[in-house]
Amino acid sequence: MNVGEELCGEWLRHVKGCAFVQYNIRLTNAQGELDVLAIDLTNRVVYACEVAVHTGGLQYVTNGETDNAGRITAKFRRDIEFVRQSFPDYQHVFMFWSPIVKSAKPGSKKNALNDMGEVVATIDRDFGVTVEMVINARFQEAIAELRLAAASETKELDSSVMRFLQVEEYLRRHLANPNQR
Repeated sequence: MNVGEELCGEWLRHVKGCAFVQYNIRLTNAQGELDVLAIDLTNRVVYACEVAVHTGGLQYVTNGETDNAGRITAKFRRDIEFVRQSFPDYQHVFMFWSPIVKSAKPGSKKNALNDMGEVVATIDRDFGVTVEMVINARFQEAIAELRLAAASETKELDSSVMRFLQVEEYLRRHLANPNQR
């Protein structure tokens, strides 16, 4: 599990109320894995999330060529088949998480934002599924939501990411008092 997957999973746990979060699920229907699978048992919703944390911006490459759309579309094709087969009686939500997805000048070969638009359009056309994008500013908003969730807890949180956000928030509050600096 990487930090992006943990951020996604903890957001699903603390913001969406999922009771079950699992990482790197080996798919039974195809070669590959699903980065984050979460289940909201109360509302009978399954979340299937792919996560790509590339600090220089989203960029998958195959044979020396950018392959964001192809690689991510293939992942969601496998995920959708797996989730539909494994959880037929649940609502399905598919999400893509990536902090930095860059746009480019018109005509540029490398435009990750356009690639993600292609992924969304292809999956919608082929499966009737909307892939929710948690990218760029929305990714940052999700972290802010996690920070609020962490700040509302006084008990020690199990997740290292959540514990870090909790300590950071409590430290911020502590240092807000001029006598504590």
